[in-house]
Amino acid sequence: MTGAPTGREMPKHIAIIMDGNGRWAKARGLPRLLGHRQGVEAVRRTVSAALELGLPYLTLFGFSTENWKRSPAEVSRLMGLLRYFLRKEIAELHSEGVRLRIIGQRHRLPKEVVSLIDYAETLTSGNTRLIMTVALSYGGRDEIVQAARHIAKAAQNQELDADNIDESVFSQYLFTADVPDPDILIRTSGELRISNFLLWQTAYSELIFIDRLWPDFSQSDLEDAIREYHSRDRRFGATTVSNRR
Repeated sequence: MTGAPTGREMPKHIAIIMDGNGRWAKARGLPRLLGHRQGVEAVRRTVSAALELGLPYLTLFGFSTENWKRSPAEVSRLMGLLRYFLRKEIAELHSEGVRLRIIGQRHRLPKEVVSLIDYAETLTSGNTRLIMTVALSYGGRDEIVQAARHIAKAAQNQELDADNIDESVFSQYLFTADVPDPDILIRTSGELRISNFLLWQTAYSELIFIDRLWPDFSQSDLEDAIREYHSRDRRFGATTVSNRR
């Protein structure tokens, strides 16, 4: 079944932890790199599905701060795949009205990758059909620490009154300051954890764990997650039901 689930309001923002590329390849006796390449194909399908469904915001966890601990050879291949994606896909993303945003420790990425990111972000900066954020060299705890550091400096420089710091102010210092918090957080591969991803932003997200490896993720899986989201009562700590209609 394809097409937007009917009868309910679409979520504004879906975040996805794309997990299982290595296991997908291992199960088929293939090199891990081929699993990552198939993962790129799953990204293409997911972006197309998001556009078809009219989703305004999509955030993908591409490479974590912890992933730097992988073997230098695998990291190098992943960076090469990232360069390939940015070179090949950015024109099509731009033509489809997708704005690309990258969050994370950009300074740790290879200079060529950073240059491609800067170009892609500039090229697509005026697009509004889909805001696609990709987390690269990203860690949720690191993001919170960086935000706290910037707030402390602002207060020290008397640019910010410490007594006025609340959740709304803190959120403005996060990488995602201009993006609504995710309504749904999906993780593929069957693992039941969020792995240091969007720790602040997912406080009230609906967590959906899918027992499917990322290279096999499809539009049907995305639609099923939206239906699951619609089946849940989103009360945000209150007692009234806000999601069911």
